[in-house]
Amino acid sequence: MQTVLLIDFGSTYTKVTIVDLDSEEIIGTARAGTTIETNIMDGLKAALAQIPEPVEGWNFVRKLACSSAAGGLKMIASGLVKELTAEAARRAALGAGARVLQVFSYELTTQDLDIISSAKPDIILLAGGTDGGNKQVLLKNAEMLCELPSGLPIVIAGNKVVSAQAADILRKRHDPVVVTDNVMPELGVLAVESARLAIRDVFLTHIIKAKGLDKVEEFLERIIMPTPAAVLSAAELLATGHGSERGIGELMIVDVGGATTDVHSLAKGDPSKPGVMLKGLPEPFAKRTVEGDLGMRYSSEALVEASERRLFDYLGWTDDKVACQLGLCKADPWRIPRTEEEAKFDVAMGRMAVGMAVDRHVGTIELVYTPFGATYVQHGKDLTELPIVIGTGGVLLHHPDASEILGGAVFNPQEPTILKPQKADFYLDKDYILAAMGLLREVAPHVALRMMKKYVVKL
Repeated sequence: MQTVLLIDFGSTYTKVTIVDLDSEEIIGTARAGTTIETNIMDGLKAALAQIPEPVEGWNFVRKLACSSAAGGLKMIASGLVKELTAEAARRAALGAGARVLQVFSYELTTQDLDIISSAKPDIILLAGGTDGGNKQVLLKNAEMLCELPSGLPIVIAGNKVVSAQAADILRKRHDPVVVTDNVMPELGVLAVESARLAIRDVFLTHIIKAKGLDKVEEFLERIIMPTPAAVLSAAELLATGHGSERGIGELMIVDVGGATTDVHSLAKGDPSKPGVMLKGLPEPFAKRTVEGDLGMRYSSEALVEASERRLFDYLGWTDDKVACQLGLCKADPWRIPRTEEEAKFDVAMGRMAVGMAVDRHVGTIELVYTPFGATYVQHGKDLTELPIVIGTGGVLLHHPDASEILGGAVFNPQEPTILKPQKADFYLDKDYILAAMGLLREVAPHVALRMMKKYVVKL
């Protein structure tokens, strides 16, 4: 029996999955609270102790992990024009599995530097200018970043004409400084793969150690990517397939966590109706967004605030009653509902998180009047025809109302300009394996694909 140990160090829980490559079966799962504040190995050992057979008895052929612990991979992105190179930099960071704390455009100011310093990002992604275009902003921002009070890893993905010069400036203060291909070499052309790979490499070689995650590397081979990148990789594999093994087609994954809600869509998102014009940067087939104010535990207060009283209306509760439940979430991030009212609150919170996260992920449509008459303009992806929505995350797995929670992802006729799925079937990652399958894809993609088809079930 060839077994593989797959570990996800989450912001709230450390999750363990043991896979038999020969039978393509899950033969063990467990989870325990993540213990980044003390020693990350404590939580891992607690999870492994739940496996009936002692882990020391397993002969693992591979031991791989991903992580979103200690805030995950936190990044700041900076570019030239907000809608162009700055947006391209943001997408590159998100595609690498980062949580983007802030995006700056044009020249950085001293106030911007204060924000960067206070945010304490793990990496800064510096872009700006198409190749052969504006040079001054990239060089000026490199000089400004040298005024930060402490050094940081920086990835440069801007105008190739001056990227090396900007790197020389930054290396006086920061380490490492990595130069990649421009995220927007020409107007309207996105090229984020080089920057995405560089971000991942910096994460593996520098951020892991800085967060104390390297303590597990005596036990594991290594942490190979941020957790969101693993989920996105799994989603891409499930949608598109591998070799002769076909995928299941276009889909969306909604991952509701304790700190964030991530949405991944694997779809073209072209207009579903004739006569609609696209506006803005082209959307990637594999798109990820992360909402740091929409979480079930660490971000619960922000989630209630962002819901703009929709949560209160949905529950029919008073402010005091909601505040009481929020207090329980804040006091114990690992809390599982113990009463019917607590379960009802979690379902409502999950539905709000799903609904608002999908609202922000999908495209919008607007009616625009031109000299030639009225026309519709689409920004972002049209996912109204998307056939599959997959839910994952603790609130979905521990409640019988998973369909009720995922209902937040569905098109709302009262908000017709938000292009959410209209008739999608709901699926559930019932064994919480998507991140694990993203890891397994690195060594056995066919097995990972077939296992997802088996374990991701229709509701």
